[in-house]
Amino acid sequence: MTYHRFSVAPMIDWSDRHFRYLVRLLSKEALLYTEMITANAIIHGPEERLLAYSPEEHPISIQLGGSDPKGLAKAAKIAESFGYDEINLNVGCPSDRVQSGRFGVCLMREAQLVADCLSAMSEVVAVPVTIKTRIGVDEWDSYELFEAFVDTVKESGCQTFIIHARKAWLNGLSPKENRTIPPLKYDYVFQLKKRFPELTVILNGGLTDLTQSAQYIHDGCVDGVMLGREVYHNPFIMAQVDSLFYGMSALITDRYQLLDTYVPYIEHQLSQGIPLKSISRHMLGLFQHQYGGKRWRRFLSERAHRHNLKEDSIAEAIALLQDAMALTVRKT
Repeated sequence: MTYHRFSVAPMIDWSDRHFRYLVRLLSKEALLYTEMITANAIIHGPEERLLAYSPEEHPISIQLGGSDPKGLAKAAKIAESFGYDEINLNVGCPSDRVQSGRFGVCLMREAQLVADCLSAMSEVVAVPVTIKTRIGVDEWDSYELFEAFVDTVKESGCQTFIIHARKAWLNGLSPKENRTIPPLKYDYVFQLKKRFPELTVILNGGLTDLTQSAQYIHDGCVDGVMLGREVYHNPFIMAQVDSLFYGMSALITDRYQLLDTYVPYIEHQLSQGIPLKSISRHMLGLFQHQYGGKRWRRFLSERAHRHNLKEDSIAEAIALLQDAMALTVRKT
């Protein structure tokens, strides 16, 4: 699918609907992912709060966590009823919480169970079911083991593999350290694409340069790339995505135009009782590497955090954003 050429990674506590809406204003084509949501949370929790999103966010994929095929199938069916374009299974998260729940990256040692989970979901939904995984875990980290894992899992019918090109250490490293300390091995991912050319292989991990990322696709090394924290900390790089990866004109070329376009959404969310800080926190990096960027971050983080809708009007909240914008310099 063409929208896999560029996707924005699922990020716990960051990839909420407010961040996704902001990113969508900058790219019409990129695939967006939710935060990981456990199957049990969807089955037993408040569906609307967990699964609701804005129609403008399409194409959008929901990432599920779990290891019980029946539970994942039930959660996938519920997610499909909300209109998600894809169901993704997390087999890459190394946190203690997912290990205790027997899902995430620890499942790399149980390839047949992963295949069973993907098969169970595929049987009950019409949308694609995909997987996000790593290249290994602990001492289980040779290319041969990685390829064998994929070879087993693809028998489920799964055709799209999003691969964080690092292994994970389950003991001794925090989730944050697992994003940076294990060395990147892009060659594992490139070799996998050569071995299974029929699969859609997406490269994830350590990517920051959009031009270089696009070159990996152009050279046939992979079918697409996924960026996460680079986009979150510098969201305006998304303005280049549609032209670089899809051959389309940029939607927005100016940060001030982006903010003006985002304001109606912010006003609507504020009218629904959403605190300003829940939205503005995703905007702190909007002027990254720009003159006035530090003043923007400081002003917005300090003032938006104190803003309280019980005391302040929506108009005042928008004025606060405009005041923050005034701290930067418009380019003429």
